[in-house]
Amino acid sequence: MEYSDPIRVYSTRAFTGRFMPSLQLAAALKSDFGKFFVIRVEDMYRHVHHDVPASRSYNHSCLFLTSGRATMQIGNSTYSIKGNELLFVPAGQVFSFRTGDVNEGYLCHFHNDLFVNRISKKESLEGFAFLQARGNPVVKPGVQAVAFITAIFNRLLQEYTENGLKDVEMIAAWLMAFLCEANRAYVATDPFHMPAMHIVNRFKELVYLHFKTKHLVKEYADMLHVTPNHLNKIIKRDTGRSAGKWIDEAIILDAKAMLYQTRLSVNEIASATGLHDPSYFTRLFKKYEGITPAAYRKMIETSGT
Repeated sequence: MEYSDPIRVYSTRAFTGRFMPSLQLAAALKSDFGKFFVIRVEDMYRHVHHDVPASRSYNHSCLFLTSGRATMQIGNSTYSIKGNELLFVPAGQVFSFRTGDVNEGYLCHFHNDLFVNRISKKESLEGFAFLQARGNPVVKPGVQAVAFITAIFNRLLQEYTENGLKDVEMIAAWLMAFLCEANRAYVATDPFHMPAMHIVNRFKELVYLHFKTKHLVKEYADMLHVTPNHLNKIIKRDTGRSAGKWIDEAIILDAKAMLYQTRLSVNEIASATGLHDPSYFTRLFKKYEGITPAAYRKMIETSGT
């Protein structure tokens, strides 16, 4: 039996309805918020009363804090940002977060369709590494860039609050200006041009694309035209984790999302992740999570999230 991707990918409406059921929030979001919305973080996340387990969204999200801190797991890694920093969650990427963060700022949520026929190929969203699985989702703009970004978010929020998406061209233009400003800060601080970092980022992207079918470090080393030992050395040095652990954690993260979002059996989930030996899958899961897949599912159900 084959599974294309059993993990539920949330629409904006389904996600807010599931994790932020609030008439007040619903009133703040316009009828077409599935394509775009911007809101103050403090006005949205006070409606989140439970931890959000591993999930995916059709849309990109960006969190820009003006004060406080925020922590989120994106893919295999946990990221924290503070005031005047940005955190992006690319569309389709697995993410989760806990309640309890105290912060202020802006949350922007947008779909690629917002830019259809509005940007040239040169300005394609694919050029923004922080919107891709391979990129670093944290951007730390300088003082001048923070001022520009704050002004853009204030303008976006005013336009959205007063007019929704009546003037999509203006929303798209301001949002593209923000992305370009964020990209300038990203390029200035990210050593992507370095050969070793290029391998690290490319490896992360390949794991994201192929972890269900390729489980060996050698398979990724072959795609990157390096030896397995060299790949392990680079990945360990730059991320603190071995290449094999990155692959394992991608499998476990996918399994956790399926345990929460689907009613597939543990054996079926093992097959869906590409591990056709349920016993090995259970041992691998317990190695990283400390409990069996069945116990993890029971824990999630008991918590009421």
